[in-house]
Amino acid sequence: MEQKNAMNKNVRPTAPAAPKGEAKGGSAFAAIVIPLALIVSIIIYKFVFGSPGNFQGGNPENNPLPGNYLGIIYKGGVIVPILLTLFLLVITFSIERFLTISKAKGTKSIEAFIRNVRQKLNVNDITGALAACDQQKGSVASVVKAGLGKYQEMARDRSMDKDSKIAAIQKEIEESTALELPMLEKNLVILSTIASVATLIGLLGTVFGMINAFSALANAGAPDAVGLANGISEALINTALGILTSALAIIAYNFFTSKIDELTYSIDEAGFSIIQTFASQHGEKETYTA
Repeated sequence: MEQKNAMNKNVRPTAPAAPKGEAKGGSAFAAIVIPLALIVSIIIYKFVFGSPGNFQGGNPENNPLPGNYLGIIYKGGVIVPILLTLFLLVITFSIERFLTISKAKGTKSIEAFIRNVRQKLNVNDITGALAACDQQKGSVASVVKAGLGKYQEMARDRSMDKDSKIAAIQKEIEESTALELPMLEKNLVILSTIASVATLIGLLGTVFGMINAFSALANAGAPDAVGLANGISEALINTALGILTSALAIIAYNFFTSKIDELTYSIDEAGFSIIQTFASQHGEKETYTA
């Protein structure tokens, strides 16, 4: 029980700085995707939403054709490309995180892998457990393999007492977990930021739209009905796009966070099994046999 409490004390150990190559890779991906998404959004806004065929008289300055939603979105104004950029970023980083976390799980079911490792450990078949890690691959298998490697090392060591060996195995598992977490959590901060920023930008577009609407009402003489309609349209479109983008970002962030928690729990479960097996099968003066 004491070993289990020790393993669960810090579910997520403080992660050290990611390796330079990995950090540069993540930064380079974001540095490429963000401006590219902005360029694509501007192109879509200008040439798809703003196509003359979407408006009365073939002029984007006129009202959209009845029922033409592309033209209606175009009337949302200059905030639309920004919101569209955020929307594309949510989709892109969600796909990237999904592929990364799926790869981190490995080739087979996590539950089946943990069960297989436990069975190997119960019969003290460390070589078989290591082979299972090589077949599984992924982040969980990498951490378990590191723990099993330390297991073998401590089993051969005759200079340390049993408690020190257990502590060394636990430390190895925690350090390996801390090295894997940055890769799993990378770019999630972008999703969490978009979840907050998209709503604010949508509200900013709403304010701009209402300003235009009241400007149309303030005209001398008869109010500008077209200007009033365009202003209200701009306000509502920006609100809708901002809320939609923010909702998708929140859903994606919570989904991937839960998946990472599942992987972390699996790592803790496997680590506890390794420590428990070592504590029960290896004494201070036991002779190790490979």
